[in-house]
Amino acid sequence: MSDFQVDPQRVRANFSHAAASYEQHDALQREVQQLLLERLEFYLQQPERVIDVGAGTGRGSALLKKRYAKAQVIAIDTALPMLRTAKSHAGWLKPFLRVCGEATALPLPDHSVDVLHSNLCFQWIDDLPALFGECARVLKPGGMLLFSTFGPDTLRELRAAWASVDQHSHVSRFLDMHDVGDAMIAAGLRDPVLDVDRYTLTYSEPKALLRELKGLGATHADRGRERGLTGKRHFQGMLEAYEAMRINDRIPATWEVVTAHAWGPPPGQSRRGKGGGEMASFSIDSLRGSRRR
Repeated sequence: MSDFQVDPQRVRANFSHAAASYEQHDALQREVQQLLLERLEFYLQQPERVIDVGAGTGRGSALLKKRYAKAQVIAIDTALPMLRTAKSHAGWLKPFLRVCGEATALPLPDHSVDVLHSNLCFQWIDDLPALFGECARVLKPGGMLLFSTFGPDTLRELRAAWASVDQHSHVSRFLDMHDVGDAMIAAGLRDPVLDVDRYTLTYSEPKALLRELKGLGATHADRGRERGLTGKRHFQGMLEAYEAMRINDRIPATWEVVTAHAWGPPPGQSRRGKGGGEMASFSIDSLRGSRRR
């Protein structure tokens, strides 16, 4: 995982710029959202607090509020323009809160969340111990984490087309399901279940895919990306290499989607701290009376 480094400022800027155009391009995101909602069948309680991390334009938050009308639903996103757009989905009959915040520093108390949901956001975070450590911290014991993220086969055709013209990094990289699962277990999350699905979307031309990526804010955000402008010759060479992959008169693009769920750890279960040591947390009530005179 050492070469996987994401520039969070670039991620925030990309999604801020895409707030107005995002829902014109989010067909895959909506499809994956349905997979996550199906996983909620495993959660048998009535939640009091549900959070949607990386909520974007709030479609998922609205669906969660529709499902759990009595719960407090909070949409959290790092890009303020996305949250402003999400207001259109927060109707007065079924409103949800909108909070600007980071997934690795959630503005929530310990053990205060029943359901933590995130649809296609976690791939933009490279510090998995911090990410899943926060999930374990805010979840109630037995609370449910469910999320989706992209796997390393995502955009493999575009990556191969670029690799044919130069060795620079032009396409974001995404972590393997096993790295994600290991990080969940290390953070103390219980009984993780991960699945992988592959989708092939097709386009009229390579530029149509690039327009979609820009419209979603899903453009290159690795720290190792080439900072200067890409020359026209290299760009044209990439387009020609991608054209050679055309199938049935369409340009294919693979999206590897990992969906997962896990459960909040029981009270007092230790978890690894940032320095490699272990931390355990208890409620004050559980400690009262434990010291007998």
